[in-house]
Amino acid sequence: MSIETYLKDQAAALGFDACHICRADEAWAAGARLEAFVEAGYHGQMTWMETTLARRKAPTAMWAEAKSALVLGLNYGPDHNPMLNLHRKGEGNISVYARGKDYHDVIKKRLKQLARAFVEQAGADVKVFVDTAPLMEKPLAQKAGLGWQGKHTNLVSREHGSWLFLGVILTTAELDPDSPEIDHCGSCRACLDICPTAAFPTPYQLDARRCISYLTIEHKDAIPVEFRAAMGNRIYGCDDCLAVCPWNKFADIANEAAFWARAELKGPGLDELSALSDDTFRQVFAGSPIKRIGRNRFLRNVLIAIGNSDESGLVGPSVLPHLDDPDPIVRGAAIWALSRLDLARFEAEKAARAARETDATVRAEWMGFQQADR
Repeated sequence: MSIETYLKDQAAALGFDACHICRADEAWAAGARLEAFVEAGYHGQMTWMETTLARRKAPTAMWAEAKSALVLGLNYGPDHNPMLNLHRKGEGNISVYARGKDYHDVIKKRLKQLARAFVEQAGADVKVFVDTAPLMEKPLAQKAGLGWQGKHTNLVSREHGSWLFLGVILTTAELDPDSPEIDHCGSCRACLDICPTAAFPTPYQLDARRCISYLTIEHKDAIPVEFRAAMGNRIYGCDDCLAVCPWNKFADIANEAAFWARAELKGPGLDELSALSDDTFRQVFAGSPIKRIGRNRFLRNVLIAIGNSDESGLVGPSVLPHLDDPDPIVRGAAIWALSRLDLARFEAEKAARAARETDATVRAEWMGFQQADR
């Protein structure tokens, strides 16, 4: 048995849905594309993309001895169309990938198991990566033949559609590579047209600063007013461009139980989410990727969704308590939500605060609010 066949058999035994191989030491165009992405400012507040750019541009820039890459995929296909959740305005919509356990933990454990087996069999040096290291997994996945980067810049697989988590093992061993995948998007532009915030300047380019996934997860400040209504009830991530891909007709539901949606995250009530304290937030989202953004950023997203809910009954229990939240980002989102759900109450509250508020920062939050901000 060849070492390549051995590795693929071991990967399948560990539950990976795909395992392909490519060279890690060949020149590729992905580095130049990444550099152009950063130079255009499309990375927004993801400053690590700029600071690690030199290492990120090629696998050998991070590890000079790397010769080959094993690129592995785990299917996380949902059991329903996630677009249907967008119509339930009183519920928070969480991206499919974040409804189960944190994929970093699941994948990294298996990558390490496969890496140990590799070392025992071949004696080569190896390093394992999920997506927290400065390594471009999607171009490697296309080079290895798992799929191709679609017009939405995400990986698309003919077998798994848009629902693949990726992991990589770099090695000093020179392995026989698989054939790269070619682009099968054709004239389709469903992913581009569905984007609520027009985050794609052109096909195959993403301006993360306009992307709802970026805004709800990576963006640390107040959500820009121009994008708030477009967020709808999306409180963590966005699946629109993934979910509409026609190649999903070949996708299966995830076999890995860790990726199945927790019942309480399929359609959590905005009223319940708005009541989370820092402690309860940590308890509810223990073991979830959602935990890393913290209670305040998450609550900011929830209040934006409440402002888009058309449910005025949420004002009393879910909005008013946060008008005096210690965090200014939360306060600002609550003010916006109040103006959307009960403009008369907002105007009365604004007038009352103009008369009594002594904190200059809080006064500015209320007095600087314009009708156009709604």
